[in-house]
Amino acid sequence: MTKDASAKVAMENPNSPDRPVRVDADKYHAMRDAILAVLPAAAPGLTVAEVKARLLPLLPEALFPGGATAGWWLKGVQLDLEAKGLIARETTKPLRLHRL
Repeated sequence: MTKDASAKVAMENPNSPDRPVRVDADKYHAMRDAILAVLPAAAPGLTVAEVKARLLPLLPEALFPGGATAGWWLKGVQLDLEAKGLIARETTKPLRLHRL
């Protein structure tokens, strides 16, 4: 995405809205694009495990070798997209996500 290896973006969390975390922009955008590509536009959506299984093949190997750290990035970007109102969670067990 960016040529500047130190580029960062602010990742929000709906549980602590006043404390954004600055993270690697390339990894953030790769995960964000993959999540939005696999999530359906309507409820009931997909479980987090289903989302992860579907997005792993979409992630650049250079950024996520063998899927390394994909779980952490999935959760962080999921919370960021929820905070920004781009995706929603269903109050089901297990948790299900969909685009808005």
